[in-house]
Amino acid sequence: MKHIVFDFGGVVFNWRPPELLRRVLPHRTRDAASVDALVEGFFEGYRGDWGRFDRGTIEIDELAPRIAARTGLPLPEVHAVIDAVPDELQPQRGTVDLMQRLHANGHAIYFLSNMPALYAEHLERSHGFFDCFTDGVFSSRVKLIKPEPEIFELATRQFGIEPAQTVFIDDLASNVEMARSLGWNAVQFIDAAQCEAELLALL
Repeated sequence: MKHIVFDFGGVVFNWRPPELLRRVLPHRTRDAASVDALVEGFFEGYRGDWGRFDRGTIEIDELAPRIAARTGLPLPEVHAVIDAVPDELQPQRGTVDLMQRLHANGHAIYFLSNMPALYAEHLERSHGFFDCFTDGVFSSRVKLIKPEPEIFELATRQFGIEPAQTVFIDDLASNVEMARSLGWNAVQFIDAAQCEAELLALL
């Protein structure tokens, strides 16, 4: 296997919604229960409005009022969270090092990420290690999101890869399970060391 496909949020980049909300809205997140409720209300498990944002079928000027109405947050606080997401998406050094080693060893590296267009553009502008990627798919650009099978099938065609010769890495079990059901090898990411050990066993 020479093809490795990385998810972004929670794998290559930090993505910790509870910490994001604690940092931006400390007065709304005084205990674990309030944090959990706000994470669910704001992001809806990446379905609902935020899922449409990932898919590229809703813009911030429509998204923010919908979140405000659903959660009861003032609109400026909703915008503050949306605006803070790029700062949350910092590279995970261990994963980036792994990715660069794989690339240097001749493996073709790709990405398959649920990512709103605004944040996708920010990441592309901000990080030189995008040069490691042979190709990649952002959900907002193809109007499909994981774990829908169609986005995996599109990636297979676009990348020109065979699922059986590919390893997909994602932190969400639902995405890993879908990849495996379509014939991909897959690793559920916990941390860079665990991921590398499981990945090397498959290569």
